[in-house]
Amino acid sequence: MFGKTSKPQSRVDSWIGSTTSIEGNLYFSGGMRVDGVIRGNVTAQPDQPGTLVVSENARIDGEVHAAHVVVSGTIVGPVHATESLELQAGSRIKGDVYYKSIEMVQGSVVEGRMVHQGDEVKSVELKLATGS
Repeated sequence: MFGKTSKPQSRVDSWIGSTTSIEGNLYFSGGMRVDGVIRGNVTAQPDQPGTLVVSENARIDGEVHAAHVVVSGTIVGPVHATESLELQAGSRIKGDVYYKSIEMVQGSVVEGRMVHQGDEVKSVELKLATGS
């Protein structure tokens, strides 16, 4: 499990269209693209590599959990990217950001703490969770 990384999904398995608004938590696997508005948490299935793409006009008001996160739009809430986080020009995050690797393009904004999550942090959390 440790040292094993997943590649971002290149295909879109689920899509929230630009005229769609969702209120409530959303769980997905594979690739998810959001062009609309979600008011709730967005979480990739933990046992599968998930890629979340938040497009230019999209907005998520809630907590985000995925292996790979690509943001061009707005997220209001904490973002947990267990593998990679890509912040494109015009992206805006209002909340703390937790990432393993990050790419920020000029013009992206993070209003919150940026916390690097390395492999050593995961191994400590795992030991605590198993009671070792």
